[in-house]
Amino acid sequence: MSRPVPVLVLLLAACLVGCGQEERQRLTATLTSPTDVSLVWEAEPGAVGQVVEYANVPDGDYTVLEFVPPDRTSYEHPDLIPQTEFYYRVRSFHGPASATVDVTLPPGDEVPESDGHAWAEPVTGPSGASPVRSADAGLPDLSAEIKHANGILFTWTDRFEGEEGYLLEVRPSGAAHFSVAAQLDPDVRSFGLITLPTEKNATYRVRAYYYGAATNVAHQKTGDTA
Repeated sequence: MSRPVPVLVLLLAACLVGCGQEERQRLTATLTSPTDVSLVWEAEPGAVGQVVEYANVPDGDYTVLEFVPPDRTSYEHPDLIPQTEFYYRVRSFHGPASATVDVTLPPGDEVPESDGHAWAEPVTGPSGASPVRSADAGLPDLSAEIKHANGILFTWTDRFEGEEGYLLEVRPSGAAHFSVAAQLDPDVRSFGLITLPTEKNATYRVRAYYYGAATNVAHQKTGDTA
């Protein structure tokens, strides 16, 4: 079961090469059926992850398809709208991650009737002063408070400046890798996560991130299904 990443503020769209990011990863988009597109690219060495995005116009607002591991170099975009333009790009990201926190939630899915989830709203504080791109930027701290059977409140100290935002990452028990559970604004220091059934026992960390290299923009137009 997958969970759409709650993009609280989608700051991904406007800034790409114009923000000084080097275009270095070669991306190709291939139409493998009238409504399926296959992406292949070159990964950037040293990145901690990559984000695959698409838009329907080349300079439009790009939408996140998936955060993928740093060594992954392909993505399948299936079941698309026929006769529609699709533009793709892949951006690498970097940044320090906190130590991990293990959380075991109570059994069941009971939520108190009085809980309006106000505690889950992101809280933003003043920006920190440590440049997130510096080698000695340090690491975020992280603590977790169980709110109910499927709710966890995470808090950390925002000690960075220049970050694109924070990523809350989760690795359910038995999973091999972390995935992004939430994408948050810069300077956020508290956020409540509503978990998936597979996350009763899971490990979490938070990452202050910034973008590295971006690919070229690759284009395909879907065909007819008839």
